[in-house]
Amino acid sequence: MKLPSIDLDSIRNDFQNLDPKDVGTWPLIPRIVVLFAIFVFVLVGGWFLALDGQRQALEMSRAEETKLKEQYVSNKKSAVNLELYTQQLAEMNRTFSVLVKQLPGKAEIESLLIEINQSGMGRGLQFELFKPNQEVVRDFYAELPIVLRVTGTYHDFGAFAEDIGKLSRIVTLNNITITSAKDGSLAMDAVTKTFRYLDDKEVAARKQTRGGRR
Repeated sequence: MKLPSIDLDSIRNDFQNLDPKDVGTWPLIPRIVVLFAIFVFVLVGGWFLALDGQRQALEMSRAEETKLKEQYVSNKKSAVNLELYTQQLAEMNRTFSVLVKQLPGKAEIESLLIEINQSGMGRGLQFELFKPNQEVVRDFYAELPIVLRVTGTYHDFGAFAEDIGKLSRIVTLNNITITSAKDGSLAMDAVTKTFRYLDDKEVAARKQTRGGRR
């Protein structure tokens, strides 16, 4: 069987003088070639779009995997340190309870002021000024500053400061200034601060006041 011959000159002539504005008048072979080219273009473009979507999905999966690994490591560390955190929290609560017990209540403030006064007199100091000032209220405690001026010797001042530090309640000496007195002795000016815890009613009132300011 003899195969039909292909007239290359005729095909070449079909591609000459094509009017791009009037595709309908093109010969059959050019139209088939153009349709095939469009088909290949669409096929290749769709393949690249699908490949790009898969690539993006793969990147998102890798990012999610990295995030999950980091969360796992973080949760594992938290689980390992949970017992240690619990122990530290319990120790902080115990320390806080001890400190709170060292704060006098409102009814004990007067007796504490007497103790401070007696500590100075027991060391031979002369009180020229012992003036409790206005309380400064904090979150759960109140601070009571006491302005005092005593006369005596360096040794007496040191012994008085040591006695203050040994009181069962928290008392501090602040803004200490020592000068020469008129009679030749020494005068010490200081601000003694003691603290008391707020009772439940005071804490509730403070919270209500702070809430009202908002």
